[in-house]
Amino acid sequence: MEDPTASNATPPANSSPHLSPPPSMSTPIISLESRINRLINANQSPSPSRSIYSDRFIPSRSGSNYALFDLAKDGKEDGAGSYATLLRAAMFGPETPEKRDITGFSTSRNIFRFKTETNRCSDSFSPFVSDDGPGVSQSPIKALRKVSRSPYKVLDAPALQDDFYLNLVDWSAQNVLAVGLGNCVYLWNASSSKVTTLCDLGADDSVCSVGWNFRGTHLAVGTSNGKVQIWDASRCKRTRTMEGHRLRVGALAWSSSVLSSGSRDKSILQRDIRCEEDHVSKLTGHKSEVCGLKWSYDNRELASGGNDNRLFVWNQHSTQPVLKYSEHTAAVKAIAWSPHVHGLLASGGGTADRCIRFWNTTTNAHLSSIDTGSQVCNLAWSKNVNELVSTHGYSQNQIIVWKYPTMSKVATLTGHTYRVLYLAVSPDGQTIVTGAGDETLRFWNVFPSPKSQNTDSEIGSTFFGRTTIR
Repeated sequence: MEDPTASNATPPANSSPHLSPPPSMSTPIISLESRINRLINANQSPSPSRSIYSDRFIPSRSGSNYALFDLAKDGKEDGAGSYATLLRAAMFGPETPEKRDITGFSTSRNIFRFKTETNRCSDSFSPFVSDDGPGVSQSPIKALRKVSRSPYKVLDAPALQDDFYLNLVDWSAQNVLAVGLGNCVYLWNASSSKVTTLCDLGADDSVCSVGWNFRGTHLAVGTSNGKVQIWDASRCKRTRTMEGHRLRVGALAWSSSVLSSGSRDKSILQRDIRCEEDHVSKLTGHKSEVCGLKWSYDNRELASGGNDNRLFVWNQHSTQPVLKYSEHTAAVKAIAWSPHVHGLLASGGGTADRCIRFWNTTTNAHLSSIDTGSQVCNLAWSKNVNELVSTHGYSQNQIIVWKYPTMSKVATLTGHTYRVLYLAVSPDGQTIVTGAGDETLRFWNVFPSPKSQNTDSEIGSTFFGRTTIR
């Protein structure tokens, strides 16, 4: 590239090309930066004598419509910096943070990683504006996880009772489902689909509750005569019968070697199966039938719900409730402890209440409440993610998966034509089984696996048709 002033100079008439000084002596050394600046400024002060040509295209800022983007035009901010300014304004609003704030966040980091695509507002040019109204959202909204709306398996369960106060379904750690039908208990192996008759109580008795111990080797059966039987599932042999209740036993809960039983006689009996006595202590406080019982995951607290609309919390040694909650206005059968937060307890009320309430038993605080619009029959927390499922009766008969603590609905499942009175969770935590007075058991894949939210349940994710449990 030549120096424009040197190219316009006319050599003297008597000069000889052989005597001309070499270019390195006559032409001043021009730095590359100076030459680029001259080319950039050529549009502002063009040379009247000749045009400047270059092998690069350098846009003219004066001809660009930067006003559309409100970018600086003083020449101090490069294209990348301008784009960064626009991007920060779109993400954070008018009060744009500096390139590095007090938290140490750097805008040079690659924060745009692959996410599930979210809905965009069609009336806005900004890809970060949501449909909630004008302005800019704080962050893109992550799409909720998809849950199949159909059960992958249906079992016919003849004589499955339509009784709100009973608990007739439980799923063991050995992947075996126990179901009380009339005066019999049936075992359904989820791995082989084999059905086994565990016991027949006879014509004068009926099954009111079933509950597996922690290892899934023994099953407790509560009867309408007020007895509790312990059965060895592998041998289909009864190992013990315990008395103490005067009326039916509708609720059971295991804590290591201690079995708690709740009855229509309003009492809760603590039974240590290692002792010869039928029960080691008696818990009193409820004024009506005990229909819900759950031990916390650390086995330190027992929650009980009754037809007296009360929710009580007991410790390992108390015979009187240490915490009493009376906010529900209907029977409390649905009880679930969170496996993620110590002392977090969820409870659900019956038809006149319809609410799911959350409690912190450590601080004795009522955290929140949500009206579900239907009778709450069961609650179960996912051990894989911070979600819980509720089953409902009057009048929707639906199953709802909730995201905690926002309590946004992940999925609403329908299919039962009667109240969804029974609920159990598979040992891998991905599948639930629900039972209703329509005499069916339905299996749903509702929760993700612990490692991946896209992995199907090992128990089954395909439809195997409809069969019977007996």
